[in-house]
Amino acid sequence: MKVKSDNSKRSRQLILITVCIALMAVVASVSGLNVAQQKLAVEFKVSQNTVLWIINTYTLTLAALLLPLGAVGDRIGRKPVLLAGLLIFGIAGLMSGLAVSPAVMLMSRLLSGIGAALIMPVTLAVITSTFPDEERSRAIGIWTAVAGGGGILGMFLSAVLVDWGSWRWLFVLPVLLAAVAFAMTWRLIPNSKEIPGHKFDIVGSVLSVFAIIGLVFALHEVPGKGWTDPGTVTGLVIGIAGSIAFIFWEKQHVAPLLDIRLFKKRGLSGGSLSLIIVFGVQAGIFVVLFPYFQAVLGWSGLRSTVAMMPMAVLMMAASGLAPKIAHQFGSRLTMAAGAILGSTGAAMMAVFVSVEGGYWSIFPGMLMMGFGMGLSMTPSTEAITSALPQDRQGVASALNDITRELGSALGVALLGALVTSGYSHAMTPYLTDLPSAVSLPAKAGIANALAVAPGLGLKSDLLIHAARESFIQGWKDAIWIGSAVMALLFVYIITAGPETSGQADTSKALDETV
Repeated sequence: MKVKSDNSKRSRQLILITVCIALMAVVASVSGLNVAQQKLAVEFKVSQNTVLWIINTYTLTLAALLLPLGAVGDRIGRKPVLLAGLLIFGIAGLMSGLAVSPAVMLMSRLLSGIGAALIMPVTLAVITSTFPDEERSRAIGIWTAVAGGGGILGMFLSAVLVDWGSWRWLFVLPVLLAAVAFAMTWRLIPNSKEIPGHKFDIVGSVLSVFAIIGLVFALHEVPGKGWTDPGTVTGLVIGIAGSIAFIFWEKQHVAPLLDIRLFKKRGLSGGSLSLIIVFGVQAGIFVVLFPYFQAVLGWSGLRSTVAMMPMAVLMMAASGLAPKIAHQFGSRLTMAAGAILGSTGAAMMAVFVSVEGGYWSIFPGMLMMGFGMGLSMTPSTEAITSALPQDRQGVASALNDITRELGSALGVALLGALVTSGYSHAMTPYLTDLPSAVSLPAKAGIANALAVAPGLGLKSDLLIHAARESFIQGWKDAIWIGSAVMALLFVYIITAGPETSGQADTSKALDETV
């Protein structure tokens, strides 16, 4: 039951601004750290694989907890949950900025993920429970634009802090955004909650966490260690067993955390799969673009982030245009067009990327990919939120968010690990005659190779050249996989995607679900 509040257009605008600021804090925290990958590897003396875990611990925790914590928000109230999440998130950000070891960084990123999992589902639930039907699509479009392109804007400001100060300063932005959002939430956000008819689904919550963690861990490890490695096998067994058990449990539970039967609706299943893939490929591309700019091209964090801006601008523009295009041509064609543009853009990047060609060798592919992904995001999001009734919007919001964050975690795990393993494999022939004090760190990652190269005298330039060429090889492997996955998404959408084509169809889908 929603608490009565001033529901004027002005108050709704302020509410939208507040939840978007909170969302920006969450998005900037995961994307901003991409700028500091090279500095983290050198300062903590860790491999690129460990750096990826520092980045992905946040995303993995967020993805694993979104669904159960979204349901918690429905039960105890969205406003107090949002306030608690912003508080935890801010404290964890301070811990990250003061971290003195990789272990502290991993712990602080874990806490940040918990805070973010309390924040994200509430932001969209507030929109869907506050805005009337005629305004909801536009509000979701703005929310989507912030989620999709806001991370790049956060990286831009983070890059300024990293270049002018230290990588530690990049946590200032998320903490400040969280503080502003906390104050605005306290004053502006109306509390709303649903009256539960049954006990909270604890078993389903635990099973969903095990399923997500197991699958992401396995995908992170398989490129470097193979399918037969004990760690990979264990992750797969836990992930698959957890997924199967979750599905069976939810089907027979009287008040499931997520009603599996709802996925018979094309809107919910198609929208969810689309967001998982789009955000997975996007996150994977972003996490490997920065090492290319900084380590291969030798650019600063700020210049690297500026180079990403054209892609971000097109992504945000396409997210804003998508509702109008979907209303005119249908959600299925809009999403399909976005998927094929994303696939083609990634393929162009893989074909033309080179050390010598530099930025302009990937620029056209970046633009096409950004526009295509933005085009797919908004109709996918609305397909999910429209498929669940009003009293389940917290779960709808959490499901929407979990597809994004699960996709991001899977994308960083798989594409990031493909780059790392491809680089390591390509570097091996160049390191046979070098001492272990040089070869081991050089094989661990391109940032480490560039750090030890100056001590090699005449062989310094050879090692730098080998590291850059090896990185390009691993980079191509990852981008081709991303392109192939987007192409498969295109085929799926065309053959079995959502059928909604406007507000009327959306309302019909909602009525059928109820």
